[in-house]
Amino acid sequence: MRSVIVSIDVPQAPEPVYDFLDVMANHELFTNHYLTNWRYGGPDRGVGSRVTVTAALGGAKADVGIEVIEAERPWRIVERNTGAGGRRRARGTYRIEPLPAGGSRVSFEYAVLQAPLTERLLAPLVRATIRRANRVGMRRMAAELTCGESASR
Repeated sequence: MRSVIVSIDVPQAPEPVYDFLDVMANHELFTNHYLTNWRYGGPDRGVGSRVTVTAALGGAKADVGIEVIEAERPWRIVERNTGAGGRRRARGTYRIEPLPAGGSRVSFEYAVLQAPLTERLLAPLVRATIRRANRVGMRRMAAELTCGESASR
């Protein structure tokens, strides 16, 4: 299945964006429209930070495990995702790039490495559903960054 990539430009420099994304609990703030019932484990941030969530997409609900497996401050965070009783394995990668005029471009790539047959057969629909949910998440993340900036002043 092809990867799904969504991006958004934000006014913040890469370092504060990375610092926000590095804290696993912050992800709940911008993905709780489709990821609920957050159960945390491991450290609060960085490699080894993990969560189990209930994903509700396309009318189906299932538990998904998410764990940070790589981090390169302030440019990249890589997560391993496991769901469908271990039959789905995916990788989520946040990339943060400085923009020439200031601010950052934040991209999130969701790459399915292994999926159940039904998901592979419905790949275009699955990708569209994931893309839509992640676009909403990116807009919400940008809003959270702005709210956090206002709160810290």
